[in-house]
Amino acid sequence: MSEHPVVPAPVAPDATDLGTLGAGDLLRLYRRKAASPVEATRAALDRISRFNHAVNAYVLVDEDAAMADARASEARWMAGAPAGPVDGVPSSIKDLTFTRGWPTRKGSKTIAADGPWDVDAPFTAHMRAAGAVILGKTATPEFGWKGVTDSPLTGITRNPWNTATTAGGSSGGAGAAAALNMGVLHQGSDAGGSIRIPCAFTGTAGIKPTFGIIPQWPASAMGTTSHLGPMTRTIADSALMMTVVGQPDDRDWYMGAPITQDWTLSLERGIRGLRIAYSRTLGYVSVNPDVARAVDAAVAVLADLGAIIDEVDPGFDDPLEIFNAHWFTGAAKILANMAPDQRALVDPGLRRVAELGAGVGTVDYLRAVDARVALGERMAAFHRTYDLLITPTLPITAFAVGHDVPPGSGLEHWMQWTPFSYPFNLTQQPAASVQCGFGDDGMPVGLHIVGPRFRDDLVFRAAHAFESARPPRFPAAPVEDLEAR
Repeated sequence: MSEHPVVPAPVAPDATDLGTLGAGDLLRLYRRKAASPVEATRAALDRISRFNHAVNAYVLVDEDAAMADARASEARWMAGAPAGPVDGVPSSIKDLTFTRGWPTRKGSKTIAADGPWDVDAPFTAHMRAAGAVILGKTATPEFGWKGVTDSPLTGITRNPWNTATTAGGSSGGAGAAAALNMGVLHQGSDAGGSIRIPCAFTGTAGIKPTFGIIPQWPASAMGTTSHLGPMTRTIADSALMMTVVGQPDDRDWYMGAPITQDWTLSLERGIRGLRIAYSRTLGYVSVNPDVARAVDAAVAVLADLGAIIDEVDPGFDDPLEIFNAHWFTGAAKILANMAPDQRALVDPGLRRVAELGAGVGTVDYLRAVDARVALGERMAAFHRTYDLLITPTLPITAFAVGHDVPPGSGLEHWMQWTPFSYPFNLTQQPAASVQCGFGDDGMPVGLHIVGPRFRDDLVFRAAHAFESARPPRFPAAPVEDLEAR
């Protein structure tokens, strides 16, 4: 990998090129009949045709189905009767989530393509009901098990900012697609950072909502650490998407009392007077200096916008062992009923993690559950003083593809380089990542915004306030590091 890849110049949305526009701009054009969902869908499919070969974001694209949906959406808009808030907006679904008519192979050779595939998961169903044009399915590592996106079935997903680097994972396909606007609204899932990791590495925006706001069915093998959420170029589009999919579905047994609201309504309230805790390291993380500088500068912007900033750690020790007890046993569950010939097809790293999970005893697991509860209580108490917690999303920028951990780091597992993300899966809090600058290597840095449970509105407010002051930028096309390939 070259030491200093070329950093793309900022690319502003161009109303004459529908492929560059976000959901809000497209919807405003549809309302005025100045553009149509058919044109926007063609533009998105064109971008996929031009860019996907370089990044491998999509593992399935169905042009015929997308254009049929776009034509139906166009007819609704012409009649003045859109189906819902995202009618005609090009979108994607991660290939862990059931999508009627298409295989959901979860990045695994152990799942056959022949189906039948006759049901939509709640997320997909809500997007369809609101009129979204679903273009296809995005890449995931096998069963979403790690923080980079490659699998035995679909190969390596690359970062648009430098294709010699990883897009992160496990929602790396969605992150790469969002960065290149190959579609506008993208579904991610996050059981230990899998929305926020690729958002940080690709410079995109996304949120892991409070657990239970977005229904998830079938239930994840990772249990109540797993959240579904939106991934987009801007946090405003994420808020719009979450408004659509944050609706009840009685197939999700874990879902509590439904919280249905328009999350876009909180965006413009600003952050003046909010008490924000800034923790550079959570008290135990080693952060690269260039990442720390970018996040320091972002926090200064929040202060200029009127937030009251205190530099303070939340006061817990690294909960990695607690998380691993949950994560490793979930991996063991995935492989538990596989025949030996199927196991031989599985990513070797996933097999190793599953073996560790199989060795976790019942008492040790229940102790981890108790420790998780204590961590949640600690954060609830912390948020009685502070409205939000800010950290880096990741302590590093994107590293070379083909590795589960940064080469030369000496680390064993992906969660060792994602120490800011998994604590807040254990606590089920809302947490977003937005682009806040670039490292010395020209790669994006993420700003991590964590809120109290059920106060996703505060997270959206802070993320939008920052983006309004420091708009994100994106590459016009994938930047290929041919020397490293």
